[in-house]
Amino acid sequence: MRRITKQLFVPTLVLAMVTLVALPASAGGVDAEAAFEMMKGLAGDWQGTAAGEAGAEVDYRVSGNGSVVMQTQFPGTEHEMTNMYALDGNGLVMTHYCASGNQPQLKLDPAASDEGELAFVFAGGTNLDPEKDSHIHEAKIRIGEDGGLEEVWTGYNEGKAAHDMVFDLSRAE
Repeated sequence: MRRITKQLFVPTLVLAMVTLVALPASAGGVDAEAAFEMMKGLAGDWQGTAAGEAGAEVDYRVSGNGSVVMQTQFPGTEHEMTNMYALDGNGLVMTHYCASGNQPQLKLDPAASDEGELAFVFAGGTNLDPEKDSHIHEAKIRIGEDGGLEEVWTGYNEGKAAHDMVFDLSRAE
């Protein structure tokens, strides 16, 4: 498995952060293209905690000639889930392929995002009824000043917020 060294990661992340600040936002705080570049800068392996439990692993990979970022949570386990991030017109969209068998689709909320945090909101999905079924409904991805990564995944059930799954991650050595 290819690993990105800290020497490559830090300049890439700095470039992505500078791009986020420099580009004008189309409808709020963050431009979708700049947000996508930030997502690309996360490429590599991450480890830490999920819901306070040690042993969480998350992998980010850039694929499709740079047109998609694939994120795998809990790779190789029965709880493995995949998230695909891609530009769609002037927006950034994400599909969450959940271990529970549904596929919520989220989109970047530019007004609720900034250079340190990307906020994604529910935009539909397949194999679920959002008024009844348990599903991921919101997500926030935060890059810390220390290079750490925090992800907050908000699950809904019966049409309302039911729980948050918080990942606290650092780049794997």
